Amino acid sequence: MLRVELVVNGQDVRRDVPDNMLLSTFLREEVQLTGTHIGCDTTQCGACVVSIDGETVKSCTMLALQANRRSVTTIEGIANGSELHPMQRAFSECHGLQCGYCTPGMVIAAIDIVERSEEPLTAARVREELKGNLCRCTGYVNIVKSVLRGAELMGRPVDRV
Repeated sequence: MLRVELVVNGQDVRRDVPDNMLLSTFLREEVQLTGTHIGCDTTQCGACVVSIDGETVKSCTMLALQANRRSVTTIEGIANGSELHPMQRAFSECHGLQCGYCTPGMVIAAIDIVERSEEPLTAARVREELKGNLCRCTGYVNIVKSVLRGAELMGRPVDRV
């Protein structure tokens, strides 16, 4: 057991964990934040995407100890109290939620896409950037619409041509 200390959604967290515990397992079992889903355990599906110090990471490919002394944001940490994050609102408005299993990873990845975008966001770019996030419902049309709407709600330009 080794001590891990990190900030999760703005809260200090300290736990003794096995040295081989994945960050996704740590978040779900030690911190009780079950919004981070484990879909494939092989880094292919993206259901476990979280933000670490502002960079998206597939938490099933990272040890909890590797996040030591870092700041982790999960899907539970992006809303402002009871007010949904604009990207969460967009997924709801545009029916991008579907079964919901991939949604936490999709939303965290989508926020990152929008925040990194220096040019008006296009549907083609959203599709390209979401390649690491799989939706087993296969309903990407509404997910892409959601990301573009989320970009608008976040005050970013969108090119719908």
